[in-house]
Amino acid sequence: MKRARLASTALVTALALAASGCHKKTARAYHPPPPPAAGSGTYAKPDTRPASPGSSKSSAANAPSLPAPPPDVRGKPSLVETGLASWYGPPYAGRKGADGKVYDQNAMTAAHLTLPLGSMVRVTNLTTNQSAMVKITDRGPFVHGRIIDLSLAAAKATGLYRMGVAKVRVEAWTPGPSTSPSAIPGGRWCVQVGAFQTEKDAVKLKNELMRRYTTAKVIEFPGPTGHWVRINLARPDKAHATEVADSIHVSGAEPYLIRTD
Repeated sequence: MKRARLASTALVTALALAASGCHKKTARAYHPPPPPAAGSGTYAKPDTRPASPGSSKSSAANAPSLPAPPPDVRGKPSLVETGLASWYGPPYAGRKGADGKVYDQNAMTAAHLTLPLGSMVRVTNLTTNQSAMVKITDRGPFVHGRIIDLSLAAAKATGLYRMGVAKVRVEAWTPGPSTSPSAIPGGRWCVQVGAFQTEKDAVKLKNELMRRYTTAKVIEFPGPTGHWVRINLARPDKAHATEVADSIHVSGAEPYLIRTD
């Protein structure tokens, strides 16, 4: 009888311990999130969550830091514009850019239609808030509505790589006045028309423009997106190039004003 009471007491104790264990929280290891990737010229999207009561978090502390221009670039940007950006890699990689050097898609460079070659530009992706400093080494993009074409490396640095096209802010620091004897105030400009799907259409326009502008050098050349016609004017100032571009009306082909220096 005594042995039965002892067994009953042990059973009740065991059940009580098991019941209390059902309500005990299991300890979980804390795994902190990885730190933001450190990329040249990039910054992470700022924390926009409202501060909790009593928090010392301020808007100044949350503001992302923009990549600073190189030491030889000073003052305010000479150009600030907003528009669509894209990026380019193959089949342009390995070809010569407008600056005469082979295009390296892994360098922090970009193409712009009108900024002087060698300009330093800060490009900010307005969707991701990522920013990068790039150098203008080429001409483009030749798509209506786009203002800059980034290299593959710059596209990754600004979060544009997977997006393909995004709205950006462009802040440009242009190089000082050229000391070359052939330099023209305001730069050297030309007009480019295309892209034509067939070489025949491009050659036809080339012959027509050669008859119209006898003092200009008109060339036809193939590109990755089609065939192009370029008019290198005897007077390569911007005003004259604008006048010529406005006079060209070709169905399906758009004239672009391009700065060549």
